[in-house]
Amino acid sequence: MKIPFSPPDIGDEEIKEVVSSLKSGWITTGPKTKEFETQIAQYCHTPKAVCLNSGTAAMEMTLRVLGIREGDEVIVPSYTYTASCSVICHVGATPVMVDIAKDSLEMDYEKLKQAITNKTKVIIPVDIAGILCDYEKLFAIVENQKNRFEAKNEIQKAFNRIIIMADCAHGFGALQNGKRAGDIADFTCFSFHAVKNLTTAEGGAVTWKEKEGVDFEKLYKTYQILSLHGQTKDAFAKNQLGAWEYDILEPAYKCNMTDIQASIGLAQLNRYEDLLKRRQEIITRYNQALKNKKVTVLPHVSEKAVSSGHLYITRIDGISSEQRNEIILKMAEKGIATNVHYKPLPMLTAYRNLGYKMEDYPNSYDFFKNEITLPLYTKLTDEQVEYVIENFVEILGDYKI
Repeated sequence: MKIPFSPPDIGDEEIKEVVSSLKSGWITTGPKTKEFETQIAQYCHTPKAVCLNSGTAAMEMTLRVLGIREGDEVIVPSYTYTASCSVICHVGATPVMVDIAKDSLEMDYEKLKQAITNKTKVIIPVDIAGILCDYEKLFAIVENQKNRFEAKNEIQKAFNRIIIMADCAHGFGALQNGKRAGDIADFTCFSFHAVKNLTTAEGGAVTWKEKEGVDFEKLYKTYQILSLHGQTKDAFAKNQLGAWEYDILEPAYKCNMTDIQASIGLAQLNRYEDLLKRRQEIITRYNQALKNKKVTVLPHVSEKAVSSGHLYITRIDGISSEQRNEIILKMAEKGIATNVHYKPLPMLTAYRNLGYKMEDYPNSYDFFKNEITLPLYTKLTDEQVEYVIENFVEILGDYKI
């Protein structure tokens, strides 16, 4: 049996929507992208959503909308994928890495408090595996630190505190305290990459909560301008009869979503609740099979939250990183693809070269060294789930686990 790690769940509905776009003659940013933005906002219960060509673009454009630049500091966890941090570098700001708490994938909130200075403008919590961070705690921290915040522009003055921009690349559809991801952090950035729960092949989106003093219609237009070369009209607007005239307000960027991408997303969103349900079914089966093993798993359901079920992250108690790698290879020999989420940022050459040292982030390394992510996607059959479990448990037995 061959079980890949995370193939996309694409069916006839998605194909039909894409064919419709191709036949319409409108394949770049147009009516389907606008409809997808509307439906995302409705799904997340937010006033607006902006679709872009990646989750990374969503984060970078948000930092630019907020006026983050050289001299500013942005706090980010040391345990995350590079995109959470690289966007800080892109805008010229300084990443301030904070270690995760012991045996957790959330930042150590005490260390987070200590990392805040009068240069701190944004905190980027990362909702790894689709499990949302403790946003109540995060908002309490930034409220307590308001007196240290130094606003540099009008939107920062409107918030008058550090802004929380969630890297929710994994978390579309997650719930916390009755609210859906997208309506919890100040700004929430989603990814619709091919491996994500909801895919547009490549793509992403930004949503935001309403905030007094912030004109969100103007904010939406700012995203549109930034993502399309600084142009005052997108292609859809320019294509209206006689409406060719436009201006370039600044030499900006090119990261808009196309209608082909949005077509896939519209079809995915139409059946998304069923996709989420299937993921939770697989998680439940994995949890049952591993509950008496020396395997630590993340809680995808709690009294106040339900994850999006994006990744099934395990930690094998008592093994070394070398043994972890052996287990991954043995699973591969059985035809089962597994993965590791993630190498902590200070282990990577790019961030070592910036002066970050792995020894300064011990909890991140401890989490990484025995982590294995099992396949979790909606096209997994019950038979395949059992095959993964049987082989995983058997291989762990070689290590007396």
